Amino acid sequence: MSIQESSPPKYWNYYLALESDVARLSRYVEFTNDNFNTYSMELVKIFLSAGSEVDVIAKKLCRAVKRDSKAKNIDHYRRVLATRFPTFSAMQVKIPRYGLVLTPWINWKDKKNPDWWREHNAVKHQRHDSYKLANLHNVLNSMAGLLVLIYFYNNKTNHG
Repeated sequence: MSIQESSPPKYWNYYLALESDVARLSRYVEFTNDNFNTYSMELVKIFLSAGSEVDVIAKKLCRAVKRDSKAKNIDHYRRVLATRFPTFSAMQVKIPRYGLVLTPWINWKDKKNPDWWREHNAVKHQRHDSYKLANLHNVLNSMAGLLVLIYFYNNKTNHG
């Protein structure tokens, strides 16, 4: 997963650090549909980090779009971002190396939050019961969701 920029956008270096963790993980778990339910302590760490960064950047993007935005949770982000960026929910992230195509925000089309987001919150707040939800499928989708947010944030803040 990557985008090319002439200068690193805000938040890009943190994304690259998380992406490096995901790439290292690919040496041990093949990124295929057959392994999407694979979970581990490392996946928990990446999942919680990516979800936290999604929250940070979504809030910043909402404020970049609407200066007086009071958006503070995923429902608020959805209302602001889906209205301002009609193509947001349809954005796809391709991982050619593994033949994967992810559409992390597709649920927003139906005014619902992504499954990976709900499951991130379950892992975050009830890890003892929801540990298995920190799986490869959710980690890849949360990283793809983060990449989409960074793309929109960078384009909005650099190009108005």
